[in-house]
Order: sequence, then C-alpha cells, then structure tokens
Amino acid sequence: MSATPGRPTPAPVPTEGPALYAYAESLRARAPHAPPPPGGHPLPDTARPPARRKGLSYADARTAVTDALLPYLGAADPVRAARAAERALGATGVVRAQAVHAAAAAIDLSDEPAARARTRFLARRLVRTGTTVPGVSAGLGLLNRLGEPEDVPYLRALGLLDGLLHPVDAALAPLDREAAGLVWLSHRDRDEELRGLVDALAAGDRAAVTDLLVGLPTGERRAGPEFSRRIAEAVGLARLVREEPDRPGLLAVAVWLLGRMTSSRDYHAEILRYGDAVELYGTIAAHAHRLPGDVDHRAPLLTLALDLHSGASHLLPWPPGRREELHRALLDFAAGKGDGDEEASASSADGAGQAARRRAEWIRRTVRQLRAVPMDPPRFRVEVAVADPGEPDVVETRFLIDGRPLVPEAFGPGPGDPPERLLDSGALRAGPEPREVRLAEAYCTEGCCGALYVTVRREGGHVVWSDWRRPRLLAAARGELPAYRFDAAAYDAEIARAERDHGWTWPARRTARLVAAGLRDRPELLTGRGLRLRWISTDFGEPETTVVAFSGPPLAAGGPERGAGPGADSGTGSGTGSGGGSAQGEGKTCYFQWRLPDDGTPPERRAADALRRLAAEDPRRYPELRA
Repeated sequence: MSATPGRPTPAPVPTEGPALYAYAESLRARAPHAPPPPGGHPLPDTARPPARRKGLSYADARTAVTDALLPYLGAADPVRAARAAERALGATGVVRAQAVHAAAAAIDLSDEPAARARTRFLARRLVRTGTTVPGVSAGLGLLNRLGEPEDVPYLRALGLLDGLLHPVDAALAPLDREAAGLVWLSHRDRDEELRGLVDALAAGDRAAVTDLLVGLPTGERRAGPEFSRRIAEAVGLARLVREEPDRPGLLAVAVWLLGRMTSSRDYHAEILRYGDAVELYGTIAAHAHRLPGDVDHRAPLLTLALDLHSGASHLLPWPPGRREELHRALLDFAAGKGDGDEEASASSADGAGQAARRRAEWIRRTVRQLRAVPMDPPRFRVEVAVADPGEPDVVETRFLIDGRPLVPEAFGPGPGDPPERLLDSGALRAGPEPREVRLAEAYCTEGCCGALYVTVRREGGHVVWSDWRRPRLLAAARGELPAYRFDAAAYDAEIARAERDHGWTWPARRTARLVAAGLRDRPELLTGRGLRLRWISTDFGEPETTVVAFSGPPLAAGGPERGAGPGADSGTGSGTGSGGGSAQGEGKTCYFQWRLPDDGTPPERRAADALRRLAAEDPRRYPELRA
C-alpha cells in the first residue's frame, strides 16, 4: 500500500494474539488473591503494533484514533464491528494507551438509546475480546461514560496488566472507587507496611485491612496527596470511620490521610477528587473529641480547618452553612485549652521536644490568624497560609474573591506564590501602568506545568484583575476567567493590610524577610563583589534556619576575589569553607548557601548582624558557607 504524500506509512498490524482479558484472567488464576508485581504483569508480545507511527503529534494521534473508530459506533453488528475497529486502530500506528483512550473518551456519543446500547456492546467487545492495547484502550475510553456495574470484574482483571493502568482507572473509578484504588496501589512500589495492606485488600480480608491501616506509619511526607486519596478509596475510609469511630488509631489515621490530600504539592487538588471528602470531614468533626489533646493530634485538625477556610476544601459541594460549621468545630478542637501556649513555653533540648514546640507555636499563630478573620470579610482578601511544620509544605499567598479561594479554583496544579514574592515586593499594588503578576506556579515548576498570571491595572475608582494567563489545556477545561473589578480604595487598603501583617511569620522567616529588605535597599553588598542574589527564605526541611542563596565566581587563588568592589575585603590566600577554594576559570559560576540557624536572637538584631557582616566581609569566605 502506498503512503499518502507527506504522511508516514501506517505500521503493520501485528499477528493476532490472546484476548488481553483472557490473558489477565489466566494470570490471576495462578494466584487468585495476590496483587500484580509493581507496574503490572508484562503484556504479551502481540499486544502492541510492531512499530510506532513516526512523526505523529499527540493531537494527530487522537484524530487518527477518532477517525478509525467513528465508522463502527452504533453499528448494527457490534461483534463484527469490534473486530474491524481493532484492525483499523492497529493500522493507525498509534500505540500509546493514553492517547487511544483519550480520543475514545472524547468522542460525541449519540443520545438515541438503541445506538447508545450498540456502542456500549461494541465497547464491551473491545474490552473483553480485544487482543491489542489500542483495541482494549478504545473500549475502555468508551466505557468511561457507558460503563455499568457488570463491567467491574473485567476492568479489575485488565488492571493487572502493565500499560493499561490509566485507561482502566478512568473507566473503573466512576463505577467502584474501592476497586480503582486497589488497582492503582497494586501498580506502585510498596514498602512493607503498604505491601501488607494491598495484599489484605486483594484477598478481601476486611479485618486485616483495618488493622494494617491503623498501623501505617504517618511520619513526615510518608504519602503524597494522590497516594493518600488512593489509600482512602481502596479501604473505604469514610465507611470504616463511620462504622468504628472509636477504633483506636483509626480516627487519627483518617485525619492524617485527609490532611495529606489537602496539600498543593501535586498535579491536582486531590481533596476535590475524593468523593467521600464531605462525609469524612463531618465524621471527623463529630468525633474529634475522642482524639488526644497533644499537638501531634491537634495540628492535623488545624490543617483541615485551614483548608476549609482558604484552601481547596472550601470548594467541595457543601450544603449551606455546613463548611462554616465544621470549620469552627475543627478550629476549636485544634486550639485546645490554651491555643498551645503551655506547650510552646515548654523548653526541651531534644529533637522531639523542639518539634513539639514548633508545632505548638504554629497552632497558636494559625488559630489566632483564623480567628482574626472578619465575620463579614471584604470582597477581596489576601492571606498567608503556613503549613504544619510536622508536615512541611510551602508558605503560600492565598486570595479569596467573593469568599472563594482563587488559586485552587482557577489553577489547581500548585500553590500560590510566597508572600516574599507578592507582598514584600509590592507586586500586587495597582500602579498607574498595567502590571502582569504571577500568582501561582505548578508544584513541579512553571517550565513543566505552567503558572497563573493576571494583569493588575487601575481604572479610575477601580482596580481590575484581567487578561489571565495559564496553561492552554487548563483554560480549555475550566473555561475563561472573568475580569474582576474591585473598589480601588478597598483594594489598596487590603493590600496594605496584608503587607503589614507579619502574624504568620516565625523568627527564622522574619529574619529572612528583614535580610531581604536590607539587600533590596543595599544591593551593592552582593553586587559590589560580583555576586547575584538568588533567594532568601527558610529551609524547607529545617524551617528554623534562614538561608541566603547567591551565585557568582569562585574566589581567586592567592589573591583578592574577582569582582570585589570598593571597600570589600581583599584578604590573601584561598577562601575557607566549602564556598571558597581555589577553583579558577573565567566565566565559571558557583552557587552558595549561607545558612543561619535560629539561635534565639531577636530577628531584628539577627538580620542587622547579618547585613553588617555582609558589608564587612566577602560571604564566600564564611566558614559555614555551603556550595
């Protein structure tokens, strides 16, 4: 067959092999109650077309799949149509399951009942008798909207195979979230505790599931947001807690998992994807009095209260007044009898005691911050949210417009930018000229998954936020954002209030902000030595440590540093510490971190001392410097 000019030659259709469902069932029959190996069982060699169609973009691949499927939807003989459709799909040369699945899932389906029933039959034939990844993936894509409970066993079986997790999960989740959660977890590498839980789920041992769930380690970042949601779905967490709220340890694990779902460090706001979130929030609030009153149990409750106020949890489908009711209840339980003052004042030199003190101080600050929110908040409000230091996360700026959190609703794959970038810099002020401002960045980086930008401009007595910029696919999925108009006097007052509000800070962060302010006023302290400031903040994993990060040339061996400005220290010899040394070479740039652990000195004095030292001595000579 000759190729169409300018288009690649379609890949040959592979020799027909076993139906993938029958193949998966044969594997399960060998070990009926065992999950698959991480990543799934390998596919038979005949499951994929022998070669990918080269030069085909993702959009073109979806178009090719759609064109191959359309002639067979609603066919009078679905059995023959399924065989023909799989051959047509194989001829496209599209081998990626996700591309085929996405194309099939997006096809407009007829609303006519008889045609819809025939398309469902076609989808089932592809799923149950398909021999290739494209054929089965197309059937799974159609079942996204046409699936019924009778399809669940077939989907679970196919979920054992490598390469089909995404399409199986998309079709299975609307029908049986517990089954979908188990399939997802089965494909992940598992430590000993999770392996036991997955094995018990696969075997249907409900008693063991609860015991193993309670025994899961809940240390710092042990599970990411999606992992936490999948565990909750696989075990039926909302049902377990509803049935056994007094089961020792179960309620605390539920609080921890729900709190992890609120983290913005993922590609989605996982709390909004958890179908039982509203019910579980209510059950936790109703039984929070059963939890111990120490900081390790109160801090996760405060995480939930904070997210109900200004995070993604605010956007869940709440009945009128229910969110506010649960927020108040969780805030009261988290506050305890003295807002954490008794624990914050306790001194302990050991690591556990210091960690408890940090969490107690965070509880006190955050409870005070949330209780200071006006009963009738303004149309536009800016707040800073600091995460529980026991579960380190970013410090983010949050925006509430008409009472609703902007970033999770308009963006999603990451948090608001830090207050140092938006508030300390004056970026949100409305000046005479329009200004584009980045409000949020994807948790992986802007270069990977984008960011949220808005243009701020003043129009007479109003300040306008408009001309939004965010990833194209995100904008297409969520629709265009409106232009928001705020009373200029009220807007200016709110920005000024937010810039003055330092109640969310802690000593090391306050030190960082003061040092940054000093370097904005006196940039020559670094630039005069040929150095460039990168960032100033607190260490993510050690929030009691201020970090000044900068870059520049290494010190010259046996002489003054290159780029030294007037009055700079020009001592002889090589620099000391890992940031100095005798590395040479024009154009070489080194990266340095000056770390300042909190020693109890007031932040104002600590920052002033740091600035004086920068003026007196090249920081590349500091013994404590890290490169």
